[in-house]
Order: sequence, then structure tokens, then C-alpha cells
Amino acid sequence: MKTYLISEKGNFYKANLHCHSVISDGRWTVEQLKEAYMAQGYSAIAFTDHQVFLTHNDLTDDKFVALNGYEIDVSGGSTALGTRKTCHFCCVALDDKLETQRIYYDAKHLTKNIEAAKLEAEQGYREREYTPEYISALMQEARDNGFFVTYNHPGWSLENFEQYGHYHGMHAMEIVNFGCVEAGYEDHNESVYDEMLMNGERIFCVATDDNHNGRADSFGGFTMIKADELSYKALTDSLIAGNFYASEAPEIKELWYEDGKVYIRSSEAVKITYMTGRRKARAVYPDGTDTITEASFEVLPEDNCFRLCVYDKAGKKAYTNAYFIDKLVDQ
Repeated sequence: MKTYLISEKGNFYKANLHCHSVISDGRWTVEQLKEAYMAQGYSAIAFTDHQVFLTHNDLTDDKFVALNGYEIDVSGGSTALGTRKTCHFCCVALDDKLETQRIYYDAKHLTKNIEAAKLEAEQGYREREYTPEYISALMQEARDNGFFVTYNHPGWSLENFEQYGHYHGMHAMEIVNFGCVEAGYEDHNESVYDEMLMNGERIFCVATDDNHNGRADSFGGFTMIKADELSYKALTDSLIAGNFYASEAPEIKELWYEDGKVYIRSSEAVKITYMTGRRKARAVYPDGTDTITEASFEVLPEDNCFRLCVYDKAGKKAYTNAYFIDKLVDQ
């Protein structure tokens, strides 16, 4: 039986799921961001300003969807900014009618937007606790209140497995944060994703810009969402379903499972890899040609889960989500 891991139906829409504007510490207005990203082929942006949840539904039209969200941070340890560990995660509203900010703090970005924000009166301002228990509870609360939760840039955050290995409640993590990479941080986070998977998390991966537009931090990490149409609900339904892939440039055109094998078709690649988080990695290379555009791999019961990666000539990658063997067997 042929099972499409990324839906056969629908269209791919290019999205940036982590973006900052002048509402917090970005340099472009939301209108400028829409114009610039549309010019680069994007169909959606999640506006995720620090600590401030505002809706931007007026930007949505038949060629663009503004996804509403905000970014939460919880810091601890050293008071010195350069050494302090911090956890950042984005919350993207699954419904464009959601407009009340329930999880918030007395932050400067919220303070300067206090007249525009619609706050849940019963919540009150919170003291942040940099503990896995508190952060996990915060992620779960966001999730319970209708948000898609992504864990962000562990490299920039100075976090390691001691921290993120105990976070629960996220839908996805940033396998690439282009803005942090451009700033000099190592935020290609494949090893972090694998650690989380091996630790029992069943989460997706996204690639983002985290752009503030003070440097060349745009148009380098994106998420390709497969949806039936370009609408708010269609895009967020696909996020929840994992109907997307992350990329820095290469395209994944088809991905399916059939008769014990996973098959992939892509743009031109110099290597396609199959990884399980264990010593079971495999790779397909061109044979007598410069590039390949398809590959297949046997899926073994002991693999537990797998994910694929497509490499282009420039060293850029596209990343599938992780897929779990027991789910495939159930189908």
C-alpha cells in the first residue's frame, strides 16, 4: 500500500514561521515584511514578535497569509547577557480568530504595545522560572490554548541536552535558524533534533529566518507547507498534521512509503541520506551523473524512526520530518 508522507494532493506554500517587526526589535514594519517576502516567493509569514501577540489579518489576501503569533523567552542562570542560558519558543495561532494573549510577561515590547494587545485579565503578569518543568508547562499551556509551538535556536540560546532534553509540549523544533547562522552561531540543529527523537519526543522540524532585518538574515530558512489551498486554516491544519518539510534551498517534491521502503523525489541533489538517530544511516549518491533527483531506502523495524535529508551542490539541505515505524505499520 502506498502511503504519502507528504500529501499527494494540494500545493506547496513557502513560509517563514519566525519573524520580527518594529512591534518588537525588528527594523521593518509588517507591511514591509510582507512585500519583501512575497517578492522572494513566500506565501505566508508567521509574525512572532517578542512577548507581543497581535493579529495581522488585514495583511491576508488571495496571495498571502499572515499567521499570527509571538515569541516567548524564559532565561536563567548567570545575569551576564553573554553567558545566560535562555529558552525561546514561538507560538503560532491555529485560528485567525484567536486574538487574546493569555501567556504574557511585563516585558518592554509588551509595555510599548499595551494599548493594542488584548490581554486575558485573569492571567496577570508572571515571574519566569528557568526550569524544565516551568517551560514545559508554558509550552503545554500555549498548545492547549490553540497555538502551534516551536522550540527555537538552541545554539544561540546556549542550551544543551540538560535543558532541551527535558522540554515537553512543543510541536516542532528549529532544525535551522538562518538568522542565528548568519550572525555566526551554529544553529544547524540536526543533532539536537536527533537527540530529542532518541529521548522519546515525537516532534516535527522547521527551518526559519528569525529575521530582524538589521543584517542579511532573511530568505535563508523556510518551511514548505503542503495544503489544499492558501488559507489560514488550510496552512495551520497542515502544520498540525506535519504536512510540510524544512529547507535552505532544495525541494522535496514527493515522499511516500510503500512495501517496506521510503521513496523520495527532489530537486537536483548530490546526496540523499536516510537517518534513524542510531548507527543505521544510509546515503545515495549520483552514479555516472552529476546529480540525482530520487532515492529509496529500506525501512527496517528496528529503525524506530527515520528522516531524510537532501543535499544540493552548494551544500544547502532540505529536511523531512521524522516518521515513526509503528505509525507506518498501523497504516
